[in-house]
Amino acid sequence: MLCFVYVLNFLDRQLISILAKPIQDALHISDSQLGRITGLYFALFYCFIAIPVGWLADRTSRIKVLSAACALWSAATAACGMVGSYGQLVVARMLVGIGEAGGVPPSYAIIADSFPREKRGTAMGIFNLGPPIGSALGVALGASLAAAFDWRIPFYVIGAVGVIAAVAAYLLIAEPKRGMHDAVPDTLDTEIARDGFVTTIMRFFTNPVLLLASLASGAANFITYGISNFATLFLMREKGMLLGQVAIYYALVVGIGMGGGIYLSGRLIDRFGTRTKAAHASIPAFSLLIALPFFLAFAWAPGWKLALFFLFVPTFLNSFFLPATVTLVQSEVRPDQRVISGALLLLVMNLVGLGLGPTYVGMASDLFRPSHGSHALQTAFYALAPMYLIAAALFFALARLIARSSQGSQP
Repeated sequence: MLCFVYVLNFLDRQLISILAKPIQDALHISDSQLGRITGLYFALFYCFIAIPVGWLADRTSRIKVLSAACALWSAATAACGMVGSYGQLVVARMLVGIGEAGGVPPSYAIIADSFPREKRGTAMGIFNLGPPIGSALGVALGASLAAAFDWRIPFYVIGAVGVIAAVAAYLLIAEPKRGMHDAVPDTLDTEIARDGFVTTIMRFFTNPVLLLASLASGAANFITYGISNFATLFLMREKGMLLGQVAIYYALVVGIGMGGGIYLSGRLIDRFGTRTKAAHASIPAFSLLIALPFFLAFAWAPGWKLALFFLFVPTFLNSFFLPATVTLVQSEVRPDQRVISGALLLLVMNLVGLGLGPTYVGMASDLFRPSHGSHALQTAFYALAPMYLIAAALFFALARLIARSSQGSQP
């Protein structure tokens, strides 16, 4: 059920990127404006609202917070279909961001309190199938409905489904006891005297492992969102795909590629993370290095079929970091700080990745347009490639830091 709510969370988030071309044609917006509305504007509200929401969820019912958030972002998604201008779309997207801020962090904590440490990687991997399934369904459903009717219809349909899911989540998901699989006092779930709001935030950012894990994940997310928020537009504008073809073939690449990669990553973390905690960082580092040449081949490919063939590999590998980092952070903090710690991870990860990744690609595309014409977006993707090396270097540094910390903690 949590995975299904995450599917809707990500589906709603990706709809504008999936329907970028018809929305651009209807509202007359540039690539830079598209990058800001799918990235920076959304991320500012999504990231910062998540912190007080996470603080609230750590002290109240995580299920109630999750359900209310799902209802809000779903209603705001439906409102996106009613807009008549770019300004109205910006406001509606900000409301989606506010609602979605209460979706993922409570879910992380619920899962961490429902599974023992040695099974959390797989559990987080299953939960994190939400983004690939949501993206694939968004491409298939959104593009099909838009092709058959109008680009506004997918927003209405998916918004209505989300409101129903919010009610179902409230009725069906049980609230687990905090720390039930951890060595913590029995009174933890009822304790009132906990660390203060500022103290909890400072504790997170002064922990070198948590801080570097957040920055490395942000760099990886910069790549993921920079590609995904412009992939549909790139395939249609520069590779010649039609909306109906996007609904089938690109949806399969996203669903199978990203879904398979995230699930495999969770399994690898459970297998190797119990032997050495540094595997939480080294596995994502190697996956990014392997993905880089295939991403360059995707941007270069002369036709959409060959482009999709190459895109499958980075789609499979780019999100290896997600189950690894989430599992690491949830295992490093106290059970009563898991929601806000997840929110702080998402703050850095999405402010850097979601906020800056699409904004960077959109601005680069507009910048290269005078010199590269119809291939401006392709050149912008080439300019994104060095971030693979930066993200991999940060994860290797994290692996060394974890290894040193583990040795220092041994008697």
